[in-house]
Amino acid sequence: MTLNRRTLITAAGAASLTGLAACDENTMKSVQSRLNPTQAAGGAKAAAPAAATEASAAASAVSQTVRMPTEPWTYARFNAAMAASQRPQSITEAQFTEIQARKPAAIERIRAYLDGRFGAHDPNVIQAFESLPREYFHYAYAQDASTAYQAYEANPKPWAIGHGSVLSDYLGQAYMTQLAAPKPTDVTLEIGTGSGFQSSLLSRIVRDAYTIEIIQPIGEAVGKIWAPLGYDNVHGRVGDGYFGWPEVTEGFDTIMLTCVAQYAPPELFRQLKPGGKLIIPIGQPFRRGQVLYVYTKDADGRVHSRRDVGVFFIPMTGAMQTQARPAA
Repeated sequence: MTLNRRTLITAAGAASLTGLAACDENTMKSVQSRLNPTQAAGGAKAAAPAAATEASAAASAVSQTVRMPTEPWTYARFNAAMAASQRPQSITEAQFTEIQARKPAAIERIRAYLDGRFGAHDPNVIQAFESLPREYFHYAYAQDASTAYQAYEANPKPWAIGHGSVLSDYLGQAYMTQLAAPKPTDVTLEIGTGSGFQSSLLSRIVRDAYTIEIIQPIGEAVGKIWAPLGYDNVHGRVGDGYFGWPEVTEGFDTIMLTCVAQYAPPELFRQLKPGGKLIIPIGQPFRRGQVLYVYTKDADGRVHSRRDVGVFFIPMTGAMQTQARPAA
C-alpha cells in the first residue's frame, strides 16, 4: 500500500509502512499544469545537457567517515549562509532556536522508521541527517522567501518549494538513502535536484554527488546553496536527466530518480557501473500505483530488477514525455 502522509510515524508503526510519498495534492495540481517545465519563467529554456556547466574534473577526496560540520550551526552561520546563497530570510533567533529543538525528535523518527523498514538503521545515514541543517533547504523559490520554520515537522510530509517542485518528506529521503547503501568511494547521480537536500545528504557519505534539475529557475537557484555550506563534492546542473551525465566517464555507483518515470531510460543503464544500483519510481504521472524499482547491474553487465515499495512522486518531464518507450 502507499504511505498515508498524514499518519504520524512512530517506532511502533514504522515496521508496517510500505510506501513513500514525495508530492502533496496542492503541489500535484500545480505540477500537472506544468507538464513541460523545461520552459522557465520569462520564456528561457533549460540548458541542454551538452551545454550545462561542467563539474570540476578533479575528483573530491574520499572521506572514510561521514562529513560532519567543522563549525557549530548557529543563527549567525544560518544568516551568513542564506545571504551567500542569495536567498533572503526573516526568521528570528528565537524561531531558529525552536527549530533546533525539534531536530532530535525528527532524528528519532528517522531512526525508528529505518529500524522498522530495514530491521536496523544505517548509522551513517543517521549521522548524515544529523549533519545537515534541514531548515536551510526549506525555501519557496517562486516567492523568494525562506520557509525554515517548517523544518522537522512532527508529521513528516513533502513541502512545495515553488515552480512545481518539492522538498520530499524526510522519512522517504532516509529510506531511499539507506536503500542506496552509499559507501565512501561511491559516485552518485540524482535525477531531480529539487531542494538539493537528497544529494546533499548523499554527499556527506559518498565521494561525489552529481545532480540534475530540469526546472531552470530551481536548478539555477539551488546551484548556489552548496558553496556556503562547504559542500564541495556536490555537482549540480540544469538539464534533462533522461540522458544522465555522460561526461562523468567513470559512471555511477548509484543513480537515483526523485521523480516518477514511465520506464527506465536506457542511457542511465549505460552510465551505471557494474555492481551499481538504479533506484527509480515507475508509474503514470499523478496516479496511484507507482512503484519504486531497484535495478542492479552485475559484473557481466546484466541488469536485474525487483519491485520495492509503493510510492507517489511528481513526474519526470522532458524527453521522458516525448521519447518512444524502448523495445523490450
